Amino acid sequence: MATPIKEWSKLEVRAVVRFLFSKGTKPSEIHKQIAETYGESAMSRSRVYQWCTWFGEGRTSLGDEPKSGRPKTSTNEENITRVDELIRCERRMKIREIALKLEIPKSTVYKIVHDTMGYRKVSARWVPKMLTEDHKRQRVEISQRLLQRCQQDNGDEDTTHIGVGPGGDFQANNNLFDNLIIGDET
Repeated sequence: MATPIKEWSKLEVRAVVRFLFSKGTKPSEIHKQIAETYGESAMSRSRVYQWCTWFGEGRTSLGDEPKSGRPKTSTNEENITRVDELIRCERRMKIREIALKLEIPKSTVYKIVHDTMGYRKVSARWVPKMLTEDHKRQRVEISQRLLQRCQQDNGDEDTTHIGVGPGGDFQANNNLFDNLIIGDET
């Protein structure tokens, strides 16, 4: 018995099926010879029979036929770009509305928006999930300026008198914290 061939391609095995079939070899014998030469995983018995049928019907191509119909997934660069453009134009648009407008499944739009683009809904608007380095830097700068202003308003560098009072509210000798307006991503 010969040593099995370890590396082979689908086209190579199909060519062997075509060759043996054209010589009049039965499909069961073709499968046996392929299993001996290429290993059991090269081609199943039913697939050998299928290829023999196709060759018997006049097929000459060894390659896969182009598949018709809808692609297996709608998550492609074109759709990601189209979804991103829609969201940038109208941040309050719903997943359902995007899906209807682009004519792709809602589940695909959801995956694109949440998983691929990293957006989440905040107060009915799509915003990026993660802060960028620029956003983080801005928050640090604003916090430092606030601390400096608080220190200047109190006239000293010691800010130990600023702390959390009863109920969890910040308390200071002046009304700086009463004049602050805070908010979230929106």
